[in-house]
Amino acid sequence: MLILGIDPGLTRTGFGLIRLNQRHEPELVHYEVIDSTAVSSTSSRLIFLFDHLTSLIETYQPTESAMEKLFFQRNISTAMAVSEARGVAALCLAQHGLALNEYTPNEVKQSVSGSGKADKKQIQSMVKLLLNLTEIPQPDDAADALAVALCHASHLNLRNLME
Repeated sequence: MLILGIDPGLTRTGFGLIRLNQRHEPELVHYEVIDSTAVSSTSSRLIFLFDHLTSLIETYQPTESAMEKLFFQRNISTAMAVSEARGVAALCLAQHGLALNEYTPNEVKQSVSGSGKADKKQIQSMVKLLLNLTEIPQPDDAADALAVALCHASHLNLRNLME
């Protein structure tokens, strides 16, 4: 099972791919950030994101996908930009037959660290530990995407245990 985690943003979208091995343990496959800062207009950035996500999905062919739910932000323009990127990512996933599994920031934190109040550094350290990495994935957007993928993996494992 190959899980794609996405941390959407208009200028930088992180993604992380993990595989659950036969013992249902997560293993890193790949992570990266789609950086559209060199693209000038919002619509061009959304096309850039869509094209890169499409290529990623067609290359790796994930079987599961997950994204963090948008939480209220004080800066409405930032929230709107993230919403647009989330919409493009959701469309791309749907066009490839991937159901979108969404988790709140607290669900991701709880699942990865055991505490819904964990800070960014704690989450990054747990991503490193859970995936047996030598260093924390950089940039932050990629580590966040891997955390979302790990959260979904945890939910899948729990679901399997309950069946």
